[in-house]
Amino acid sequence: MTRRFGIVLGLLAVATVAVPATFVQAETDDTEQSAFREAVKFGFSGEAIQGGVMIGDVPAGTSSLTFEGAPIPIDADGKFIIAFNRDAGQAANLVATLDNGQTVRQFINIAPRNWQIEHVSINRRATTRSAAFLALRGPELAQINAARSVHSDSKGWRESFIWPAKGRISGQFGSQRIYNGDPGSYHSGVDIAAPAGTYYVAPADGVVTLAASSPFTLEGNLLMIDHGMGLNSAFLHSSEILVKEGQQVKRGEPIGRIGSTGSATGPHLHWSMKWNDARIDPTLLTGPMD
Repeated sequence: MTRRFGIVLGLLAVATVAVPATFVQAETDDTEQSAFREAVKFGFSGEAIQGGVMIGDVPAGTSSLTFEGAPIPIDADGKFIIAFNRDAGQAANLVATLDNGQTVRQFINIAPRNWQIEHVSINRRATTRSAAFLALRGPELAQINAARSVHSDSKGWRESFIWPAKGRISGQFGSQRIYNGDPGSYHSGVDIAAPAGTYYVAPADGVVTLAASSPFTLEGNLLMIDHGMGLNSAFLHSSEILVKEGQQVKRGEPIGRIGSTGSATGPHLHWSMKWNDARIDPTLLTGPMD
């Protein structure tokens, strides 16, 4: 029995997860077949959709994991996280390498989104940045990139996310203007309009990786939090930041106040999220606002 299990498991691991039943039936009975399939099966929760996030479980005996060729960390109980950029293509490839050297491949079909696109029949005005702006912007971007490179051991990525604040949604993730056929940058987060001074809270557990000591040119008072496994949040335009770099925060804990610092036309909270290099839609983690 042990030898037969090893033969079939090896064959299944080389193939994709969706192995025909007749392929296994010649070697085993129905009970064994079911066990073999479970041994080489990924588990998922979440949506395979542009801007979406999925939490997964690796097949039994997985020693390493890659997503589109890049290594993905695995938690002690076999859970992992992957996400899909706003402009992700139609499919992605997930590969688990087992302890015996065999591989299990999962091809993921990514659903497209109907983004809010506004066509504007005017030419976009060219923006010329001053030397003073550029001198400030370089160090600011360096701080942002350094904050995003911090990978804490936070388990916030495994939690159910909550809205950091309640208010009118004044800007949607992924929305974009097209100026006479020339695409502008898409909106990288969700905007929540609320009175200046309104508290906002941590949407999930995390570690503060950036708490601006003075307003950035565009983001204003910028706060960034790492939720673990490459997932992070950024909160822009704060009137006040209530936490410090390196501080651990809990879901629901007040971390700042809404404002209009930086490049903002009125008080609101801009909340953006990234998983590694992928920009994702925070509302797919929270669900609709109550």
